[in-house]
Amino acid sequence: MTLFRLDSSIRTDGSVSREVADTLERAYLDQHPDDVVVRRDLGVDPVPADAWPLAVSAGATPTDQRTAQQHAALDLAGRLADEVVGADAVVVATPLYNFGVSQHLKAWVDLLITDPRFAPGTSPLAGRPVTLVIARGGGYGEGTPRAGWDHATGWIVRILSDVWGGDVTLVETELTLADTVPAMAELRPLAGRVRAQAHETAEGAGRDMARSVLEALSRVA
Repeated sequence: MTLFRLDSSIRTDGSVSREVADTLERAYLDQHPDDVVVRRDLGVDPVPADAWPLAVSAGATPTDQRTAQQHAALDLAGRLADEVVGADAVVVATPLYNFGVSQHLKAWVDLLITDPRFAPGTSPLAGRPVTLVIARGGGYGEGTPRAGWDHATGWIVRILSDVWGGDVTLVETELTLADTVPAMAELRPLAGRVRAQAHETAEGAGRDMARSVLEALSRVA
């Protein structure tokens, strides 16, 4: 069985979304130690910015008239799609950047949708457990000054669940900048509790994903 993990933080050290996803992955592998983990790190190896427009234009161009760049974009879209459809469970870990979706994650989603298997209406993740791990630097809950400013979480869940059909679990943490931003110093105790809760939720999500994969396998058998 295969777990697909996608990271999109531009930080490799100190990334909270990676840290929480690590907890989830360990909990999953505790249940399925022999499973394969396929990783796609968009922070280290981002999707080229021109891949999506090239793939879109290729779709409107006869095969024998496509450029080498268009063929390369379609090939990349196919490889990305293979990674996801070949997985029994999916983890997407991302920060909130500038109140919205990481550009690396958005580029990955856009390019995937050019593959026929991920076009709207196809539900390629139907029946599969998907966990979204998202980290936010500030506080965005109801009653806070930034309430309603998180324009990423709802969109990502919509793609993973409503467009691609996954059974989505959300693991979220915030106030991650409290330790480094002096103006947030008074929030550090709360930030620590929120982060600890995120790890606890991630651990449970990892176990639940492992159980769901096993149940799906037993139904097939």
